[in-house]
Amino acid sequence: MQKRPLGRTGLSIAPVVFGGNVFGWTADEKTSFALLDAFFDAGYNAIDTADVYSAWVDGHVGGESETIIGKWLKRGHVPRERAVIVTKVGFDNNGTKTGLSAKWIAEAAEASLRRLGTDYIDLYLAHKPDPDVPHGETLEAFAKLKQQGKVRAIGCSNFDATQLQASLDVAAARGLPRYDVVQPEYNLYTREAFEGPLSALCTAQEIGVISYYALAAGFLTGKYRKPEDVEGSSRSYRVGDYLNEKGFRILAALDKVATETSASPATVAIAWIAARPGITAPIASATSLKQLESLIAAGRLQLSAAQMALLTEAGA
Repeated sequence: MQKRPLGRTGLSIAPVVFGGNVFGWTADEKTSFALLDAFFDAGYNAIDTADVYSAWVDGHVGGESETIIGKWLKRGHVPRERAVIVTKVGFDNNGTKTGLSAKWIAEAAEASLRRLGTDYIDLYLAHKPDPDVPHGETLEAFAKLKQQGKVRAIGCSNFDATQLQASLDVAAARGLPRYDVVQPEYNLYTREAFEGPLSALCTAQEIGVISYYALAAGFLTGKYRKPEDVEGSSRSYRVGDYLNEKGFRILAALDKVATETSASPATVAIAWIAARPGITAPIASATSLKQLESLIAAGRLQLSAAQMALLTEAGA
């Protein structure tokens, strides 16, 4: 599997990252282990999670996903050094603000390390902007973790170009480590959060990009084509937003390219992101080995220029 450099981090990852939000939610521990084994056996090497996954489930407190990943690492199917572990800090947990203060980052990092059963995090991300904490305080906290060897690289999620630039300015002015990776929402349907100023800034500054929501809550698998298809889905709160003229136009393009390539619509949707300018790798989830086949195939599918153009225009 051809690896791609992740910005200036020194890390290299395969062209698809496994989204660990499902671990302990829609994939139990046994299933999660099987999925991770198969993903790494296929040549992939990166997992994305967060300290808040899956606090939205009744009875959960957050950290369930990290705990399962930690147990999987302990099994030793894959040596620790082969796995690129991405986790995040600072997203509100069950209505309680956590944020990006130095105190909270220090505490949260230790908790994540315990759950993951490792002494270092490969990539640690600020999960969302915190308007109540100066960039300098957050970056100093991350700098300390890097100096202690507990974090190899840092990045941010859900920052726009203005927020990212402000953080880069502070890092440069104060000699602090900068965010070397950005994690925006990006897929065939939702493109405005990344395309434009943020994409241009990331390219100019050699910042790696691992995008999330590759399948638009499952809509881009082609499984949901009318309102009744959404009933009972664990992600029904989002899928309904895509059932419109634009969404149907995208599905038609996906169906055409899927037929041409003998691939699933999900595989085509993920492969499109992986081939887009400025993207290092999309994040995608699976809850069964059958679903995982689409992720694995996506990293190997080369779309033609005509197919890329058709898909790009459909979602414009």
